[in-house]
Amino acid sequence: MLLAIAAALLVAQAIGAVLVWRAQIERTEATTAHALAFRIIAGRVITEDRDNRVGRRLFRDRLLRGPDDGLGPRGGVGPMRLEEAGGLARFEQDRADSDLTERLAEILHEQGLSVAELAVFSRRLDDDDRASNYVSRRMRDQPRPPRVIVAAVRMTADSNLILARVFEPPKARALGWPLIMQTLLIYLVLVGVVALVLRRITGPLRALTERVEAFSSNPASPPAGQVEPQGPLDTRRLIAAHNAMEARIGALLDEKDVMLGAIGHDLKTPLAALRVRIESVEDDAERAALSATIKDITDTLDDILSLARVGRPSDPLEVTELSALVASVVEEYEDMGENVVLGDTQRIVLPLRATWLRRALRNLVGNALRYAGGGEVCVEKRGQQAIVRVIDEGPGIPEDEIAFMLEPFQRGDPSRNRGTGGAGLGLTLARAIAEQHGGTLTITNRSDAKSGIVAELALPVL
Repeated sequence: MLLAIAAALLVAQAIGAVLVWRAQIERTEATTAHALAFRIIAGRVITEDRDNRVGRRLFRDRLLRGPDDGLGPRGGVGPMRLEEAGGLARFEQDRADSDLTERLAEILHEQGLSVAELAVFSRRLDDDDRASNYVSRRMRDQPRPPRVIVAAVRMTADSNLILARVFEPPKARALGWPLIMQTLLIYLVLVGVVALVLRRITGPLRALTERVEAFSSNPASPPAGQVEPQGPLDTRRLIAAHNAMEARIGALLDEKDVMLGAIGHDLKTPLAALRVRIESVEDDAERAALSATIKDITDTLDDILSLARVGRPSDPLEVTELSALVASVVEEYEDMGENVVLGDTQRIVLPLRATWLRRALRNLVGNALRYAGGGEVCVEKRGQQAIVRVIDEGPGIPEDEIAFMLEPFQRGDPSRNRGTGGAGLGLTLARAIAEQHGGTLTITNRSDAKSGIVAELALPVL
């Protein structure tokens, strides 16, 4: 907004400067035209009234007093005196001035003086002997004008030319520095006030933004207190609405935790009782089937509860050496005789929740074992991220189904047989744990000659 105001102010200043500059040019042209008209009209009166007493005196003294317009001496001597000539010599660097010619013609016409021919042009001072001699004799201590304006008038078709001269006025002063100084002054006043107002608005909004970011990244442990409503009325209302919404969300999350705890208690207790009671079943096959069913229900319930609680972890972040944690998970599977190997690793230390990350790694390695019979786990640092890769040589996943596989209760095997797959929550839970740490989980098919998939768990390195 400050940039927009500054740009608009600069455009307005530029337009004002152009208008002032044009007004200066108009005023200069008007002054020059009136000075030439005065000399022409007054000189004509003197010439026509030579027999008149006043006319004889003026003609004798050759004194033509005009206004002190800065375009020449007050007296009509020197170059200001009218000159009668049969013709007009023109020089290469003479510049005709059509605007001044038109303006002078209008003034003469308004004064009732008709002319047969009129031309106004600008000439170098050195090319005009009369003006140059006058400057040399009478303007030695004054700035030397660069050019002289000459008006050539022919009253009738058969009369001689009458030449009137005035010194060319100074060019309109450039408005660059005045414009810059004026703009800076206005900026200090206007932009300064606007900056204070914007700061009063954006300060509370910045605090609210930081609060929203902190709450969205970790709603389980939001910053203490609330954002103080301040600033304009609309901003205060927005902050108050956010505080109420945050409190409501916190209450809902607390209710969810209580509900999940109740569900876990109310379901796991009967399942534990069933597990004990099925031990009295004499048929070994029936007892094994019932035990497997109860285990499926328990595992699915654990996955659901874990997925629901992953957004509000209770354990704090701890600085952990990632490659050591990954190696410990791989050793668990090696101790059970599973085909899991530890590939290339790099030592990376970062804050994380070890229990949750182990759960995510077990889910990824478990998928590799279930669908490919084994896998390789690697750890590397890529830029500002720690990458844990689980690579297998399974059948892979169609490209159009990869995103589908990350959704809850979705799996490659449409059956719910725990022998070929779980409830479809493993990848979803692993992705939620990655996002809990500010990272991502991506699943891609291998790009080399072998089939299989690559699961990459990317965690930010602070």
